Amino acid sequence: MVLAGAWAADLAVVQPKELAGQLAGHRATVVVLQVGPNVMYRSKHIPGAIYAGPANRPEGLDLLKAEAAKLPHDREIVLYCGCCPWDHCPNIRPALELMRQMGFTHVRALYVPDNFKADWIDQGYPVEEGAGKPLN
Repeated sequence: MVLAGAWAADLAVVQPKELAGQLAGHRATVVVLQVGPNVMYRSKHIPGAIYAGPANRPEGLDLLKAEAAKLPHDREIVLYCGCCPWDHCPNIRPALELMRQMGFTHVRALYVPDNFKADWIDQGYPVEEGAGKPLN
């Protein structure tokens, strides 16, 4: 798959439709981590997603590291932000790099070409509001 942006071409990504279907059918098999601004997470986020960001700040990477440390390294993980167009997102690349450095082998990024509202919410995919659900 060719994605916009030079750095995006070599990333493992999942499309919104694919992730929505996976969550509907096998929710317990994937962990979704939101690595963007907390205000976005508190407003609306993917059901079951865990807040673990923003990954463009040291404190956000520390939170991601703490959440990831609770998971087996072979667990399927999807990271997403959606704060802005994919090519300009300051959070996805640092989050993916940290996960690789920690030895996670099944990490993908949710491909959000425009933003979370346009590419997830407006498409009718499920959302929840508020604090969300804790990691099990």
